[in-house]
Amino acid sequence: MGSGNFLTAPVGTAMPTDLLVPVSPWQPVGHTSLEDVFAVTSEGGEATTIGSLQNKSLRTKYSARVETMAFTLQQFDTIGLRLYFGANAPMLPDGSIGVPADPVPTQSAFLAVFIDGENHFAFYAPKAEIYRADDMSIADTETLAGLPLGVKPMAFSSNTWTYAVTPLGNVGATGATAGTPGVFSPPGAVTPANLAALAAVSASPATAWTGGKYVQLGDSSSAFWNGSAWTAGKAT
Repeated sequence: MGSGNFLTAPVGTAMPTDLLVPVSPWQPVGHTSLEDVFAVTSEGGEATTIGSLQNKSLRTKYSARVETMAFTLQQFDTIGLRLYFGANAPMLPDGSIGVPADPVPTQSAFLAVFIDGENHFAFYAPKAEIYRADDMSIADTETLAGLPLGVKPMAFSSNTWTYAVTPLGNVGATGATAGTPGVFSPPGAVTPANLAALAAVSASPATAWTGGKYVQLGDSSSAFWNGSAWTAGKAT
């Protein structure tokens, strides 16, 4: 992997149309560790076999799984310190950041983009809690100090998913052709996350869609082009 970037934005912000050039309100968190790049761990997911007297294994039920993304931040600015110590960490009169007795995790949308040559992919969570994942330590004089952070994706709005992973090399959609459902272009483009994410997508045809035409969005909702703007639902 050649490089990467970690970004945050207000909760519910759609995935950028261009992952390689995220624009406001997406903001990078700053420098991160070259050694401890990124990890995804999980808890739960235990399997329970359910059966009857006649069939001991009718089906298997799994408990909920909680996943945590982790990376090490090396940016000791106000934003970085509050990601680690808590969103409610106060700024003291002398400009230092106080460590709260009852810390509150930062809630935001989260995006991790990784680039490898001509390929790239991303992890995107429309809502996540960010807080310290481990103790801070300064190992020696030759290693940059780091703030280990944990990112817990959470279900947002009516979504049945907590985070998304783009297939390697995919790019954001720039066009949408009417259908039942329609298709996005270029081929293999990432499906826009929600209605707001369609803002940069051109409709084809550019006239009002009719006959039940629509496109399916990443949050499982539908949208159509009314001739001047993207509208929730299906054309009539």
